[in-house]
Amino acid sequence: MSDPASGSGPAPGDLAWGSKPAPAGEPTSGSEPAPDSAPSHDSRRRRVVIVGGGFGGLTAAQHLRGTELEVTLVDRAHHHLFQPLLYQVACGGLAVGEIAAPIRGALRHSSNATVLMAEATALDVERRRLTLDRGAQLDYDNLIVACGAQSAYFGNEQWREVSYGLKTLQDVVALRDRIYSAFEEAERCEDPTERARWLRFVVIGGGPTGVELAGELAIIAGHTMRHQFTRIRASEAQVILLDAGDRVTPSFSERLSRKVAAQLRSLGVHVHEQARVTAIDELGVDIEIAGASQRIDSRTAIWAAGVRPVPFTDTLAHAIGASTDRTGHIEIDPDLKLPGHPEIYAIGDMTRLAGPKGTPYPGLATVAMQQARHVAHAIRQGAPGASAPFRYLDKGTIAVVGRGKAVCEIRGLQLSGRPAFFTYLTVHMYYLTGGSPGRRLKVLLDWISSRIGDPQNQVIEGELESIPRRPADS
Repeated sequence: MSDPASGSGPAPGDLAWGSKPAPAGEPTSGSEPAPDSAPSHDSRRRRVVIVGGGFGGLTAAQHLRGTELEVTLVDRAHHHLFQPLLYQVACGGLAVGEIAAPIRGALRHSSNATVLMAEATALDVERRRLTLDRGAQLDYDNLIVACGAQSAYFGNEQWREVSYGLKTLQDVVALRDRIYSAFEEAERCEDPTERARWLRFVVIGGGPTGVELAGELAIIAGHTMRHQFTRIRASEAQVILLDAGDRVTPSFSERLSRKVAAQLRSLGVHVHEQARVTAIDELGVDIEIAGASQRIDSRTAIWAAGVRPVPFTDTLAHAIGASTDRTGHIEIDPDLKLPGHPEIYAIGDMTRLAGPKGTPYPGLATVAMQQARHVAHAIRQGAPGASAPFRYLDKGTIAVVGRGKAVCEIRGLQLSGRPAFFTYLTVHMYYLTGGSPGRRLKVLLDWISSRIGDPQNQVIEGELESIPRRPADS
């Protein structure tokens, strides 16, 4: 999900967005109520401010359509990003515009909604006021914070400079350029050792994202590009998947995790479990397996190992006098509001809420969307805060490995192979943002075209010399 975002607004001192000019003789916005007084609802519509235009924030805004509420959505990005398909753009299977849709377009039928491309920077919970990046302010009666997550490097922020992430459009465009320029560099390279470095791709993280990317990279090398070079054989490229845990895709059952590992190996991916990364630099990755240190020479390291809430989560926690857990998540009540503040909700990846069995809800789009509908329903009913506890309907987990290989687990039902793959296609086409029938059909056709060896989006933006030889140069 996307986090809150930077853009334009009135200059500091101008009328705060969400406020209306007072009639002559009545107090203006400069005459602030006492901090403990609740905003009046007599002469204006209730104001709902949403921070974040990801799955949670956008869903909340859409479900407040057609109400007498004044809804404002703030996001640092212009678009909503369909993150489950980021790896497809990175590998050239889909174009950028097929997984990103303008937030304004998604809310074009919501006449009561305003979209601001801006970044939320501060929060005054006593005055119920959100401050944006250029000093403009938004007054609210209800605040929904759904600002999402970003890549986490477990205290090794220097790795961000020498690896490629997979969270934003900028990330995947840079990664796509790197993947295809690596083959071009290898074609020109005379030194066998350096050529091998260019043709070796290391994916760090064995969750669904890492698995899907590793499988797609193997398909590119072994099938899509195998007849396109004269000096090298693309099929000689190595794809290595590293995971520090006991098994890849730990959110699935052990049986399905074994199937995932087997499917990856059948595509030629080298899967290393219980492999802890100890260092990353421009020329490779150091790992530790069973107490023994190893070095993997590679020009391309891709980080898919973890995420943490964006910094505004800390801003929110400080404003309400709360704290975050060691992974940066903020604790919320069962009804999704913040303790002591029934007017503020937090949903999605930034939160921590235990389910009926005591296990925290996973950071999935389906969780964020269901939480958004729960909150929107309470606000539509006029309640100051959701009163009923949130109940999550588990719709299952899906991961695709490639070329008809996938796994799917839905309430105890375990599928693999083509049935799981077609389930994956169906689910992703259904949830695709801005998914008109024509747009869904185009995405599906491009996907099929890529699979049968006629890719449309495997391009490098710019000349080879313009592609950074290390991620930090991008």
